Amino acid sequence: MWNKPDVQTGKSPAYYAWQRLKRNRTAYASLLFIGFCTLISIFGYLISPDATPNANDQQIELETLKPGTEVTLLRIRKNQPENNIGFLEKMLSGAPENYIEKPISGYEILGDKIIVQPIHSQDKSDAETYSLADVIYSLQDSNITLQNGFVNFTTYEGEQNLLLGELQKTVEKEHIVKRTYWLGTDRFGRDMLSRLILGTRISLGVGFISVIISLLVGISLGAMAGFFRGWVDAFIQWLVNVVWSIPTFLWVMAISLVLGRGFWQVFIAVGLTMWVEVARLVRGQILSARELEYVQAAKALGFGNRRIIYKHLLPNILGPVLVIAAANFASAILLEAGLSFLGVGVQPPSPSWGMMINDHYGYIVVDAAYLAILPGVAIALLVLAFNLLGNGLRDALDVKMK
Repeated sequence: MWNKPDVQTGKSPAYYAWQRLKRNRTAYASLLFIGFCTLISIFGYLISPDATPNANDQQIELETLKPGTEVTLLRIRKNQPENNIGFLEKMLSGAPENYIEKPISGYEILGDKIIVQPIHSQDKSDAETYSLADVIYSLQDSNITLQNGFVNFTTYEGEQNLLLGELQKTVEKEHIVKRTYWLGTDRFGRDMLSRLILGTRISLGVGFISVIISLLVGISLGAMAGFFRGWVDAFIQWLVNVVWSIPTFLWVMAISLVLGRGFWQVFIAVGLTMWVEVARLVRGQILSARELEYVQAAKALGFGNRRIIYKHLLPNILGPVLVIAAANFASAILLEAGLSFLGVGVQPPSPSWGMMINDHYGYIVVDAAYLAILPGVAIALLVLAFNLLGNGLRDALDVKMK
């Protein structure tokens, strides 16, 4: 039992395994990196520059900006009641933007109007004029009057009568903003940093759910095959061989096409194709452990088969299962990226790393190769971290290791 303390030292095997894992610097660094990515995936909408759902705020004028580009934006209030989103809802699904952000190269405030020059345009005939009240507030009607230095208009919150000077200061201070796109923008003008951050949630989510499904199915079938043997073992082994004979990627594509394309379908499809490795491992471990003395003692005491399997056998083969779970986590991330790259995985506008590579792989031969390289590097780092962690767990859980 991994959580049972040693009689002499008072420390459990799990404690010693943890100490061995910490001494493995590569595996421990991988664990910290995975933890960091997990925090990013949970709080992604709260820390990303673009907190709209799926970071899908498209600015076609800003397509394929270079990393580090700074842009001036005019924030114009949408002509609708404000969307009040709670903290938890924003953390889970983002918050719809209450403003339209217009990229500009210059502006001039004249009275109760603001004149802006669109970005990438030097022709003064292209200049656009907006009312200051319309920039700041959601107007219920377009009737705006200026009398004795006061601007009168009607919003969804009622009548407003404000000094012209206050409106001018508010626009300059709060509605003319500068934004730096640290990783540039994609071909739709969306912030690359925000989409990479939110892509972490999809990759880790697919890996986590898929591993849970594979463990539930694989451990159950493998434990029954190894413990009961006979026709039960023969049937489960036949099923494993059938699933094993078909390439995993083809299984995933077939299941995805049957269930449909979408976010949750990928979770189920990947999970239902990764259980065979778990089942084979658990079966082998159970076959060797079922003849040991503590199992025979449990049978002699009259314990039921379910209790023997789940209370005595499975806790003692936890180590190898954790190792294969880490490897399956990495495989699930790669499968999801590959499916999304082919268009049968997560669907637009969800920020999947594989789909981001598909959208921009043509830019590799031009001066915007980073658009495809950045999500590729993110996939490689996360998969490498799980593989290194799996190797570290294998060594840490080996009782022969000192």
